[in-house]
Amino acid sequence: MQALEQAQDKVSDTMQDNLDFQNGLQVLKEEIEGLQALAGSLDEQFVLAVDAIDKMRTSRAGRLIVAGIGKSGHVGRKMAATMASTGTPSYYVHPGEASHGDLGMVTEHDVVLMLSNSGENPELSDLIHYTRRFGITLIAMTSNGESTLGQHADIKLTYPKLKEACPNNMAPTTSTTMMMAYGDALAVTLLKRSGLTKEQFKVFHPGGKLGKQLLKVSDLMYKDGDLPVMDVDSTMDQAILMMTEKNLGSVLCTDDAGKLIGILTDGDLKRHMGPDLLTRRLGDLISNGPKHIGANALAAEAMDIMLNKQTGGVITSLVVLDDAGRLQGLIRLQECLQAGLA
Repeated sequence: MQALEQAQDKVSDTMQDNLDFQNGLQVLKEEIEGLQALAGSLDEQFVLAVDAIDKMRTSRAGRLIVAGIGKSGHVGRKMAATMASTGTPSYYVHPGEASHGDLGMVTEHDVVLMLSNSGENPELSDLIHYTRRFGITLIAMTSNGESTLGQHADIKLTYPKLKEACPNNMAPTTSTTMMMAYGDALAVTLLKRSGLTKEQFKVFHPGGKLGKQLLKVSDLMYKDGDLPVMDVDSTMDQAILMMTEKNLGSVLCTDDAGKLIGILTDGDLKRHMGPDLLTRRLGDLISNGPKHIGANALAAEAMDIMLNKQTGGVITSLVVLDDAGRLQGLIRLQECLQAGLA
């Protein structure tokens, strides 16, 4: 509320008199009041709900089934998606579709989280009856704990019944905001209980920005037959053919044990250009001790090394070695940029 008041103080006098501005501000204030009331109403039922969902999750036998109708259904879809992305197997079931066959998707190992502001939606009756018949844990999220839904639920997540931000007190606004926040509270509490790491979170978000930031060098590097590897006694005409064939801008020299001896890059080739270049020995022209990285390091770290932010120098590729110095691969700046790491 203080932030809203500060924002209001900063706007121009003209905007202060604008009716649309005042209406928008009032909606935010009323929904913030709803969240504050929700925080004050949190009780032991919340912990019971977390326990029930966590028990289901750790058993690896069931899923959290989220159901709701109308605007509660839209909130339910988001809630199921948030749960699934934070390590709790979950999906949304439409109560109407459940009555026409989708009840078969719900098993006795599942937990059902049913959303309804009034708790009296007739479309929920078949799913409620199904959970009671087969002993499936039912968690109700509603503003009316004495409703039909509330009375049949094993656990009741009851949030305050407040006036909607809608001037007619009809369009779900404050109620859906509280419902959404309640779902986030459940999901994040379960995430913290499980100790989900960033690396584990990446598994559920391979296409997101976080997923890209957590790509490993091994995900992007060239390896095995794609690598231009030669021994030090190769001639430069052979090395140039290898460099052209593999098209990675370098040739790597290793010993019989696979340990890296050095690297010849396009830049090295230009520096040693001369009439006898093609007959010279590759081992005489390579650069020893090139910058390198491990396969399990983050690709973003490899890109930082290649960009060399401390000195301003840039290299276009980085050798990947194991702890014994054996060659594992080659990662290039081009692939890092194409993966969206910039």
